[in-house]
Amino acid sequence: MVRRLNGLGTLVICTDLAELQAMIGPPASSRPARLSTSAAVPTPAASAPAVTAGRTSLGDLTIDPLGHLVTWRGQPLALTRLERRLLTQLATAPLGVWTYERLFESVWGCAYLGDTSILHSAVKRLRRKLRAADDTLRVHTVRGIGYRLSVG
Repeated sequence: MVRRLNGLGTLVICTDLAELQAMIGPPASSRPARLSTSAAVPTPAASAPAVTAGRTSLGDLTIDPLGHLVTWRGQPLALTRLERRLLTQLATAPLGVWTYERLFESVWGCAYLGDTSILHSAVKRLRRKLRAADDTLRVHTVRGIGYRLSVG
């Protein structure tokens, strides 16, 4: 059910996420690429990640999406699939601020609907695990915009 609320916005009521995705269109991965109106802000001190054979390396961080493995200084990190996908996006070029919208499209494959609680929870769990590995690997909040990864 979709209803306009006197020019204030749209109220969408559905039974599950699949129904909502059917209403708003296919996931971002199956849609053609589009230009983002919110460009990534580059991190001045960050170096570009090296991508070889499907692996992404950023300093001592290595992400192997095909092998479902993330290592920091050669030691595997025990991350969930969602945390690996989130870290992979934050570590890929262009390095900089990843907006909420871009993260929702690339990690969850759906549109950002204004509620960031699921994203904040995932980042909180990821931060806890990264902090346990080493305090130099950090996910920074850019208030009201998104997140940025820093190494070192």
